[in-house]
Amino acid sequence: MSDSADLEAAVAQLMPEVIHRLETLVRIPSIAFPGFDAAPVHAMGAAVVDLFIDAGVSGVKLLDVPDGYPCVYADIPGPDGSPTVLLYAHYDVQPAPASQNWTSEPFEPVTKDDGRIYGRGAADDKSGLVIHYGTLKMLGAELPCNLKILVEGEEETISHLEAFVEANPELFTADAYVIADIGPQRVGRPGLTTALRGDVACTVTVRTLANPVHSGMFGGAAPDALTAMIRILDTLHDENGDTVIPGVDSSRWEGADMDEDVYREGSSILPGVEFLGTDSLSDRIWAKPSVTVLGMDLPNTTEASNVLLPAVTAKLSMRIVPGADGDAQLEALMVHLRSQRPWNCEVEVAKVKVGHAFAVDASHPAVVAAEAALEEAYGSPVENIGSGASIPLVASLKKVSPDAAILLWGAEDTAQSRIHASDESVDPAEIERMITAQTLFIRNLAASARGE
Repeated sequence: MSDSADLEAAVAQLMPEVIHRLETLVRIPSIAFPGFDAAPVHAMGAAVVDLFIDAGVSGVKLLDVPDGYPCVYADIPGPDGSPTVLLYAHYDVQPAPASQNWTSEPFEPVTKDDGRIYGRGAADDKSGLVIHYGTLKMLGAELPCNLKILVEGEEETISHLEAFVEANPELFTADAYVIADIGPQRVGRPGLTTALRGDVACTVTVRTLANPVHSGMFGGAAPDALTAMIRILDTLHDENGDTVIPGVDSSRWEGADMDEDVYREGSSILPGVEFLGTDSLSDRIWAKPSVTVLGMDLPNTTEASNVLLPAVTAKLSMRIVPGADGDAQLEALMVHLRSQRPWNCEVEVAKVKVGHAFAVDASHPAVVAAEAALEEAYGSPVENIGSGASIPLVASLKKVSPDAAILLWGAEDTAQSRIHASDESVDPAEIERMITAQTLFIRNLAASARGE
């Protein structure tokens, strides 16, 4: 058998253990959002340390992150002069409220008839943790290169890790960063994500009255804040649904096309509902901006009464295109919102966060090696795809090591994983292929550095 075939056989033999470990991790409700119990998050951090100790890593530990949850870290030396690869994932998960209508218990993993493992975090991103675990097991004690491990505890909420990384650059320098927190379009189709949209956010508050007043006695002349808010939010899109904000950049996608069937399946768009926007589907989700109203402070329908609302606050998120400056894009959004004052209402806009966009240097030797490893593991050509999601830590890692490669891959397929939503799931076969691909990549990168 070839070395690749031997590796695939070894990974297949390891998979029952990998699945068991994934199920154990999914049972820990590690929700790092404010207001949730912190104990499971800390328990998850400890479980990740144990996971990597069991993988043979010495010196793995928790590092305190100021104002946030600890990160898991290890610095594992390899041969002198060999490249350094940092493996990243995160151990926190999104909430799984009853309103999402799960068909199984979110923190009790179950394998259903389709062979997928269902549970909150099964894909995002505890699959990344076990991919790294399997990779370390395959590499064994004699590592071909230097490895570092970085596992975050609050990626899904307001993260404090970026500032920590930038304040301690010596801990996180590397020649290649492997971010196992994304995936291909569909299971069995190798995908390497080469661009991320950024994510900037703000709040907008509209005030029209000093206090609530009777809607019958005063409605019709006195403007309520919600009506003014609706008028403001309507200016963010044109009649086609494209995001149209002065000063906000747009672009075109040059890589592989977004598969419309995959998109329809993954987005759960209802039959007959039309897509927003113009240009190609790939342009719309990977290379053009999109603004979303994430929430609004309003009475619910049960508590609603016959009054004009004096003030309303909305939280907005805008995905920005690869290559755009996050601070400038957020400022353009905020300036636009402040300029919209129907009936001379008061408008207050406040910054929430800036997550910068990112584009991969496809010519980097590590990226070329990663594509070769994916193709060998999957037996088919690699699709260079984008992602409308953002991973803010990427910008911090590039500050630490500007010449390093960033590899974005994993087991979270777009079509069926349903990350952040009900019935999140992962296909074990995708984890298996990614362990093989990641092991091949590290071996081949090290061999290339040795001139082999």
